[in-house]
Amino acid sequence: MTEIVLASASPARLALLRGAGLDPKVIVSGVDEEAVVADSPSELCLALARAKASVVARELTGGLVIGCDSMLELDGQAYGKPSSAQEAASRWRSMRGREGRLLTGHCVIDVAGGREVSEVGATSVRFGTPTDAEIDAYIATGEPLRVAGAFTLDGPGGWFVDGIDGDHGNVLGISLPLLRRLFAALGVSVATLWQGA
Repeated sequence: MTEIVLASASPARLALLRGAGLDPKVIVSGVDEEAVVADSPSELCLALARAKASVVARELTGGLVIGCDSMLELDGQAYGKPSSAQEAASRWRSMRGREGRLLTGHCVIDVAGGREVSEVGATSVRFGTPTDAEIDAYIATGEPLRVAGAFTLDGPGGWFVDGIDGDHGNVLGISLPLLRRLFAALGVSVATLWQGA
């Protein structure tokens, strides 16, 4: 059985993969995200995903390493996790009633084969119009401070997302269809990785 390693501390990514039949080992990369720069939000989340996967892959002799990084693109700017409650509240006041793109960079490294494939998933997100009081209450839950874009679909933030166009898993942190294509590009059928397969 091929070992799957998730180079991410994200509980949402781990839950998605487990729910879809994989049982990855988690090894957090420790990459200094502030040190990575790129020319666009899309290139930045891909560079971060590749950096995370590469750091973890260097410590292993085999298996498939999955690295991911998510951010919200709004007005051409990349937004990761807010650094403070004030920043999260300000961001929500600027996002409400608008549409952004949740970008997730995906990188898979076949450690033994020395091969790497990567791609960015993009999902359009239409934000609702929460009141200032609702925004403040949402910030008080602490959730927006832990996630890229300051929102989730599967937590309290879901109340304030009117809709999405694209893969919902991508917004949660990992796109299963995109990941399946990356595995296939490495010659691996996802069905062979399912538990009990």
